[in-house]
Amino acid sequence: MLLYRSAVWFAKGLREYTKSGYESASKDFIPDDLEVQVPGRAFMVTGGNSGIGRATAFEIAKRGGTVHLVCRDQNRAEGARGEIIRESGNQNIFLHIVDLSDPKTVWKFVENFKQEHTLNVLINNAGCMVNKRELTEDGLEKNFATNTLGVYVLTTALIPVLEKEHDPRVVTVSSGGMLVQKLSTDDLQSERTAFDGTMVYAQNKRQQVVLTERWARAHPAIHFSCMHPGWVDTPDASLPEQRFA
Repeated sequence: MLLYRSAVWFAKGLREYTKSGYESASKDFIPDDLEVQVPGRAFMVTGGNSGIGRATAFEIAKRGGTVHLVCRDQNRAEGARGEIIRESGNQNIFLHIVDLSDPKTVWKFVENFKQEHTLNVLINNAGCMVNKRELTEDGLEKNFATNTLGVYVLTTALIPVLEKEHDPRVVTVSSGGMLVQKLSTDDLQSERTAFDGTMVYAQNKRQQVVLTERWARAHPAIHFSCMHPGWVDTPDASLPEQRFA
């Protein structure tokens, strides 16, 4: 079954997730839809100092939005913030150093954040794919702690903040790789089978989609969505391993 799922995903990926797939889909884009301006709206982008996250943060900044970069590595994050300000001319770029694999740190961050800021859009972009089983200081498997639990804690904690604003949204950068995995709730820490970082990552992405569906039902005032950015090989913002969307 896994072989079949992988073959289907690969075939779908070649057709839809590559540059040629983008070029085909772009024929149906409405140009005016891409020229949106967002002054007065605040966006939080996790993993916003490199790759997809940085590109997203820059485009928002260029369109006048306030951007909150949530990153783990302060030096790289400060560099990215400076570049985004210079390239966009937007000074409203804030930096928050947070380890998403540490639930207590995430909760504390949100408690402080909501005292000083408003938020219209949360973009859950940060992620990792650790290819050997590693545990956090709390004893959590690192991929699950970052990709699933971190996203869950951050989003849940920010829902009351988002619900206060006009047209609130949560966008989670998931992955078409989830198509190779059925949801498994009996081995969240990847302890019962041989560890495969790629499959653990795919399982995490399936978990994100299921969480999004549940949030959407429970909080209809917020627009929840997941997206797959295509096949992208980017350096992970917080770990030496690669992140493959």
